[in-house]
Amino acid sequence: MNHEAIKELLYKMADDQLILGHRNSEWTGFGPLLEEDIAFSSMAQDKIGHSLALYTILHELGEQDPDTIAFTRNADQFHNTVFTELPNAEYDFSLIRHFLYDTSEALRFEILSQSSFEPLAQLAIKVRGELRYHTMHANTWIKQLGSATEESISKLQKSLEYALPYALGLFEPSLYESKLINEKVFEGEKALEEKWKKKVEEVIAQTQLQLPNWKTLTPHYGGRIGKHSEHLQPLLDEMSEVLRIDPTAEW
Repeated sequence: MNHEAIKELLYKMADDQLILGHRNSEWTGFGPLLEEDIAFSSMAQDKIGHSLALYTILHELGEQDPDTIAFTRNADQFHNTVFTELPNAEYDFSLIRHFLYDTSEALRFEILSQSSFEPLAQLAIKVRGELRYHTMHANTWIKQLGSATEESISKLQKSLEYALPYALGLFEPSLYESKLINEKVFEGEKALEEKWKKKVEEVIAQTQLQLPNWKTLTPHYGGRIGKHSEHLQPLLDEMSEVLRIDPTAEW
């Protein structure tokens, strides 16, 4: 089994979870409703927990310990998509990102529950229950606000159109794609993307929102190979502040 291919898959999944988990945590105390404040905080905690589990598997494959991986790398060493590092902006964008990202991640872990790489398959089975809550939460609010007032529909529509090219970056092809597919570790990004598009279309069809033609969208690639926006390094500096002050601090 090709461990370099598996490591690349683990890194991009873990980095996505860590960075978006931190972004979601920024809603703590600022949510538009108390229940949303709590929901985003809870989902942030889940994501950071998932990242820790993935970093732990990487450590078992010979990489550095989870704290070192998470808090001592520079931006160009991270494999998360640019989509996850973008600032939260208003709630409409965060909700759209939540919907698009968690839909993809739930499907990714569903596929990985059948992975030939046993540690990842076991983890996927374990976290699928949490991810069902995440997607249920996102779908409920997208359906409700996407069919509510003219203002809510307009805001979500603008955020959807802005977010989609970035969201397509979640499926940036890997140099190891064929190895992962041939060794039955993972079906591949293309297969995941097609399942994701169908699920997104299914939910959006239950609203007054309009999806643009997929063929007109240019995916925002680069994050998987360390090409990030200006937003990532300041976020990493903030995340690593405690470790710099107290290197003995633990998760």
